[in-house]
Amino acid sequence: MDDAVTNPVTAGDHADGDILAHGRAILRAEGDAVLRAAEGLDAAFCRAVRLVESCTGSVVVTGIGKAGLVARKISATLASTGTPSHFLHPAEAMHGDLGALRRDDVVLALSQSGETEEIVRLLPHVAARGIAIVALTARPDSTLGRAARVVVPTGTVREACALGLAPSTSTSLMLALGDALALVTSGLRQFTPEDFAARHPGGSLGRQLTLVEDAMRPLAECRIAALSDSVRAVFARPLPARRTGAVMILDPAGALAGIFTDSDLARLFERRHDAALDEPISGVMTSRPTTIPAGTRLRDAVAILEARRLSELPVVDRAGRPVGLLDIVDLVGLVPPEALAVSPAAAA
Repeated sequence: MDDAVTNPVTAGDHADGDILAHGRAILRAEGDAVLRAAEGLDAAFCRAVRLVESCTGSVVVTGIGKAGLVARKISATLASTGTPSHFLHPAEAMHGDLGALRRDDVVLALSQSGETEEIVRLLPHVAARGIAIVALTARPDSTLGRAARVVVPTGTVREACALGLAPSTSTSLMLALGDALALVTSGLRQFTPEDFAARHPGGSLGRQLTLVEDAMRPLAECRIAALSDSVRAVFARPLPARRTGAVMILDPAGALAGIFTDSDLARLFERRHDAALDEPISGVMTSRPTTIPAGTRLRDAVAILEARRLSELPVVDRAGRPVGLLDIVDLVGLVPPEALAVSPAAAA
């Protein structure tokens, strides 16, 4: 092991170089353990994946102490990537939480020693229900290892702390193995971006996966006009409940023929083209405007708004008929602020 791990910075030695050396040594120790585990994966890992993939109930992940915290994270990763899962506290299981177990579940148990008291007490009750156990442990010959249908060995590791006691390398290894188990299973389940979006509707991640239909103004709330309508007549009409700075112009078949924005109207006044106000809007609209098809992810639509310096983006169906309008005003709070740093401009 790196000398900086076994001989760490002392209380009286605060040189930045020593601090950095110690931090890097800890990261290397944990990283090396994960790399060794990657090289050592064998058929047991495949059996564990197949068992989890075929589970028709939930993957119930259990552990205590630091391993319990890792178990909670593994359970969350399983659940968010297509495998139903929940965490079971092994001590609470003895006081009623065993009722959460079903015969079609799989238990994933974490214990580096394989002899953790709370886990060992839980095992007979799991076995009595005929539930398969997958163990993440260093010792296949331990009580946990012998009770498990499949053991994914973590191997003997030295913890990264100078005392070799605080769970660090072992928990990093369990976390990595749990991620591998969850993500390989997710791939076998053919988990799609749509599946992922359905499980992550909140937060910045969920917003990135949102479809434009979830953020656009539906056609009934948009300003529309016919090719023959005059500019004055269009802007004399009552505004929708939510004001928008664009009018979508439709041809007789209902397809999008063009777009006219408040910026276009301002330019008519600036250039003193007052006569154009009483002429058909088709003469001053932007023909063949940039559009985006329904079903597009919001993050892709925002990228177009940013790249083309647009404020409004019509959403159209396969026939080119508008179904709504994406207005940059409505995106505030839905996407990262840096993605909305676009200048108001006419769609072009």
